[in-house]
Amino acid sequence: LQGGTFLYGSADARFLFAGDLYQLGTSLVNVTDSERATKRAALLAKVPVKDALVFTPKNGVRKSIYVFTDVDCTYCRKLHSEIAAINDLGIEVRYLAYPRSGINSESYNRIVSAWCADNPQEALTTLKAGGNVPVRTCTNPVADEYRLGQELGISGTPAILTEDGQLLPGYMPPKQLALAIGLN
Repeated sequence: LQGGTFLYGSADARFLFAGDLYQLGTSLVNVTDSERATKRAALLAKVPVKDALVFTPKNGVRKSIYVFTDVDCTYCRKLHSEIAAINDLGIEVRYLAYPRSGINSESYNRIVSAWCADNPQEALTTLKAGGNVPVRTCTNPVADEYRLGQELGISGTPAILTEDGQLLPGYMPPKQLALAIGLN
């Protein structure tokens, strides 16, 4: 279902439950989350890179991540304040807009202004540092990215996703983030 909820039913259609299905064995495996990751990866692959605000490492990309972000989120701001350290680890950050207050909120208008700025990366950095940028409007992907986040079950920001669809909710320091996405 939209938002990442899975329903499971019995073959005779007598029983139905919503939730995560775990496989027991030598380790506990969340089968449902594996399915969610597959769906997330497929949907993220459809997002044109030109629609993201991308911060690319100068010394080459080892891994790319998607980050659903809000300009008024404290932990989004903290993550962004460490963007140089994240890039230094070879991690490309592809920001997708997720104004938590919703479409047509003040946060929405502020993030649209960043996406529509002459230099969107600089405008986003200014907003995340607590500054202001000129109000701008243009054709932009902000509403579509917000709806995508809802479809993926994003409930808070920052929401970090790997290219294979793994969700890493919340802020992580750069070195912890690198380890979480498989970089040493």
